[in-house]
Amino acid sequence: MKQLEQVLISLRRVIRATDLHSKQLVKTTGLTAPQLLLLQAIRDRVDGTIGQLAKHISLSQATVTTILDRLEKRDLVKRVRSTTDKRKVHACLTDKATEILKEAPVPLQEHFAEQFNDLEAWEQTMIISSLQRIAQMMDAQDIDAAPVLDVGSLDTQ
Repeated sequence: MKQLEQVLISLRRVIRATDLHSKQLVKTTGLTAPQLLLLQAIRDRVDGTIGQLAKHISLSQATVTTILDRLEKRDLVKRVRSTTDKRKVHACLTDKATEILKEAPVPLQEHFAEQFNDLEAWEQTMIISSLQRIAQMMDAQDIDAAPVLDVGSLDTQ
């Protein structure tokens, strides 16, 4: 098999694995990966403002606000204005969201992160360099992307 074919097959496998995991996540929880990550961030950062949550999960504040709107409509989060600073709004989980999180599978990027962190530093650097080069070769280096392994829009559903 030619090297180009091996690269294309490997890329397709990564895309396919991401797609399958995303579909399974939606099927089991009704949530997209970014929605799940946001709920987990709210759970883990009880006093986090929306800006802090956005920074924590590496998404824009506008994207997080859109995701929160959708989660709020589904009665999974509620927004609470700070008692000490009325300009600040905090996101809190509802009991329904807490139950979903108990049953939710580990997001794909967490599974990947565990394995990536086990690699030697030189292996990590080589992977980063190769993937950055691939993004450049696909004219994708300027596409805005968050560290979320999911397909489609970040604020779907």
